[in-house]
Amino acid sequence: MKTPTVQTVCDAMNRIAPKYLAEEWDNPGLLVGDPHQAVSKILICLDLNDDMIQRAVATKTQLIITHHPMIFRAIKSIRTDLPLGQKISGLIKNDIACFAAHTNLDSASGGVNDVLAKKIGLVDIKPFDEELTLGRIGNLQREMSAKEFAFHVKKLLKADHIRLINAGDFLIKRVGICGGAGSEFISKAKFLGADAFVTGDVKYHEAQSAVENKIHVVDAGHFATELPIVHALAERLKEEFKRLNISIEVLEDTSAKDFFKII
Repeated sequence: MKTPTVQTVCDAMNRIAPKYLAEEWDNPGLLVGDPHQAVSKILICLDLNDDMIQRAVATKTQLIITHHPMIFRAIKSIRTDLPLGQKISGLIKNDIACFAAHTNLDSASGGVNDVLAKKIGLVDIKPFDEELTLGRIGNLQREMSAKEFAFHVKKLLKADHIRLINAGDFLIKRVGICGGAGSEFISKAKFLGADAFVTGDVKYHEAQSAVENKIHVVDAGHFATELPIVHALAERLKEEFKRLNISIEVLEDTSAKDFFKII
């Protein structure tokens, strides 16, 4: 059996979340590491932080796959007294590669938004457009009031807190979603017939516009709307490695917490 490498995993990720699906401003792909390095264990998480690097070191993991890219824009220096430089240094010193799949994983079939849509119980799920895009739209199996739907989402996503923008006295059947920060698609979802929209990071004037346009919005937070992809991606990669008949252990982050707390 041929020894799998970082590139083996990168190729698998590029089949799951093709790079051409990424937004122009994004920076997915192999951000740190040698594609020829042998891999026997990988770790999947939303964000690269010190805890994830320490866990990778402790478990002798050679590759960390994140959703949010550690490096977004060009950097002109690597200062190891600053957080980003410390993380880059920690990876390199311990021969740990880092790969990111961001908006390409959002848009991909079976990616962040498909997983989110299924997680909150939508059926007949479709992309906003004919081609794969960041948003999804689908139907609830039964109509719900805005308040009932908000609690439904909170429970299924195991969110610590949610924000409901109640746009009026009408029931919800058709729902648009975009994991992470997707409020730019609220009007698109309304155009496609959605009664409600689920996302995170909604701003005041976006909420105002939603009310004016008669579409309920559930802001379940950036974290809670994206977290389900960690387990889903781990399972997808296990299936892919089994299909390829290669031995790579897949670990996933189960300790991540939302940065925001309501006090």
